[in-house]
Amino acid sequence: MQVFYWIILIIAICVAIFAIQNSSAPPIAIKFLLWKVETSLIYTLLGSIGAGMLMILFLWLPRAVQSSIRSRELRRKIENLEVLLHGPTPSERREKGSEES
Repeated sequence: MQVFYWIILIIAICVAIFAIQNSSAPPIAIKFLLWKVETSLIYTLLGSIGAGMLMILFLWLPRAVQSSIRSRELRRKIENLEVLLHGPTPSERREKGSEES
């Protein structure tokens, strides 16, 4: 996981260097359907990167939530099967004994 953070840091530094070097570039015209916008090249590229990251996040999020729910269900099943196979653990026996008293 630490390698991932280093890669993100390197990418962020490269983007910052790119932004500084291209901050004086002349504006470009972007046309989409009826809209026409003039903006700097760096803002266009950073906006495109940001939009791509948002799309990936929105596509990944439902799968991550579903995987987390499935993982939790499987953990519960494993715990139930272990109790059936081995019986209650010593701590569960003590808790059960204290409830009966």
